Amino acid sequence: MKYDVIVVGGGHAGIEACLSSARRGLSTLLVTLDFSNVGSAPCNPSIGGPAKGVVVREIDALGGQMAITTDKTYLQMKMLNSSKGPGVQCLRAQIDKLDYMEYMQKVIKEQPNLEVLEDMTIDLIVKENKCCGIVTKERGSIESKCVILTTGTYLESTILVGHTATVSGPDNQKAAQGLSPKLKEYGLEIFRLKTGTPPRIDRDSVDFSKMEEQPGTDKPLAFSYTTTEFKPVEEQCMCYLIHTKPETHTIIQDNLQESAMYSGLVTGIGPRYCPSIEDKIVRFSDKERHQLFVEPESNRLNTIYLQGFSTSMPKEVQEKMVRSLPGFENAKFIKYAYAIEYDAVVPTQLYPSLETKLIENLFCAGQINGTSGYEEAAGQGIIAGINAANKIQNKEPLILRRDEAYIGLMIDDLVTKGTQEPYRLLTSRSEYRLLLRHDNADQRLLKHGYDNGLISEERYQKFLVKMENIKKLKEELEEERFTCRHPINEKVRELGYPDIDKGVSAVDLLKRPAITMDLLKEYFHEKHDYDDEVFEEAEIEIKYEGYISKQLKEAESSRKLEEMKIPADLNYDDVPNLALEARQKLKKFKPLTIGQASRISGVNPADISILLIYFKVQKRKETN
Repeated sequence: MKYDVIVVGGGHAGIEACLSSARRGLSTLLVTLDFSNVGSAPCNPSIGGPAKGVVVREIDALGGQMAITTDKTYLQMKMLNSSKGPGVQCLRAQIDKLDYMEYMQKVIKEQPNLEVLEDMTIDLIVKENKCCGIVTKERGSIESKCVILTTGTYLESTILVGHTATVSGPDNQKAAQGLSPKLKEYGLEIFRLKTGTPPRIDRDSVDFSKMEEQPGTDKPLAFSYTTTEFKPVEEQCMCYLIHTKPETHTIIQDNLQESAMYSGLVTGIGPRYCPSIEDKIVRFSDKERHQLFVEPESNRLNTIYLQGFSTSMPKEVQEKMVRSLPGFENAKFIKYAYAIEYDAVVPTQLYPSLETKLIENLFCAGQINGTSGYEEAAGQGIIAGINAANKIQNKEPLILRRDEAYIGLMIDDLVTKGTQEPYRLLTSRSEYRLLLRHDNADQRLLKHGYDNGLISEERYQKFLVKMENIKKLKEELEEERFTCRHPINEKVRELGYPDIDKGVSAVDLLKRPAITMDLLKEYFHEKHDYDDEVFEEAEIEIKYEGYISKQLKEAESSRKLEEMKIPADLNYDDVPNLALEARQKLKKFKPLTIGQASRISGVNPADISILLIYFKVQKRKETN
């Protein structure tokens, strides 16, 4: 049988890719080494966090699955940075890793147009620079119109502990062998990356009385806009905070050469923003201690996860390190920590659609593109799935702008700038983070999900009603006026503001930092019957109107450059006066737009001006 789309790999990218393709009505095959491991969380069993939590909301707005599954399977839900502005607020959930996997596997099994094959992909079928399918170890050749590679950390992967290297995938799974050399033969540039995971400790051997409790947020929170059931905070699991001790640092420093990181065994580059504990001790030697979070993995497992304590030390050294921590003096190990090296594709070889430039109809998504994290992988997965389907159906690819989504920012960073280490999304990477908020992902992306057949008509209509209600509420707040005799004046005085001496609108009051929507609702709520989401959205838009307006103008200016497409057949050698480095980079990266070209390292504003002048001259010649 010939399929429309074949997805290789059943991690978080592969799940979103195969579901988005199948939900478009395309015959889809998911090829995975072990279906029972689909949706696994081999590192930290959490979803969300700074920037990442917004990505999960964006996946949901596009019609993806990660948010829904997280809301069904979490142990704890927390809103981070709640005391700060909306540009950095984000959700983080501690998931039940077993429930999460089982839920995802059930969704895949029940999805029409989607089949699963347990096999190892060892080659591609490539004809005239077009990918026409894959070759597996057991079944052999399988034809398709498009292939999406989502191999995660399994591609030629090696587990590293101390001075020992073992060919293996995460959690002792099989490594994906044979495909990486073939990709090199087809001309794709491959590089080596490294990541790691902490040990798992027997919960009963830990003394939690020596730790600081970190409860969830006592508020109904969810990643998916469709979620209506919430777990009360008293039913959520507790997480804990501890810190390393001087003894911990001494043990690590005395055994540095025993670590795979410092013995020369590691060849791949590790994540800068999630380093191993020994790397932290070396790089931040001036710090007296490092914080660690103690988190559960599942209600059905008696294991504790030590977030921030990944290491590649030998087992006997790991035991000393862990037992030096407060509450872990009698720790019993369930699993030892390890580092893992794997192959990835240099992401500048991809178009923003995530299709490879060298091989048509071949897409890559997730950690194979050099990223780290489940959320980054899933965000790429849904875009690759959408764009494979669009290619088959002769539609334009979905390319999200930097001001439109963290997913768009991430993909643009990868394909334009590349990465030398596992790429991690951070709010600081965005120049538009007040536009890319947790609360407004549906406003930014739901129309894209609807246009690409992943959002139902019913959900889209509900969204339009919500948008209309936000508009109406803002108008009503503008009309609502308070005078010096109004009871709210007393509250205004208590908050340190001068008395209302003449009529002011609710909008004007709301722009004052200490005045909140909850306060205003006490005085006029009976007139306004809206959902909490509507009130929240209206408050943010009113309070931060000036900042939002400024970023919108900046985005509009950049958007003009994004709309200026560069002809696919442009010969940069024909463009006079381009700097040599710029010419080389432009020929190598083949940017689709002037905006993308302007973000390539080595292409300066002067080079962009030269390109713009060249296009004007060419257009004038064509006109004449």
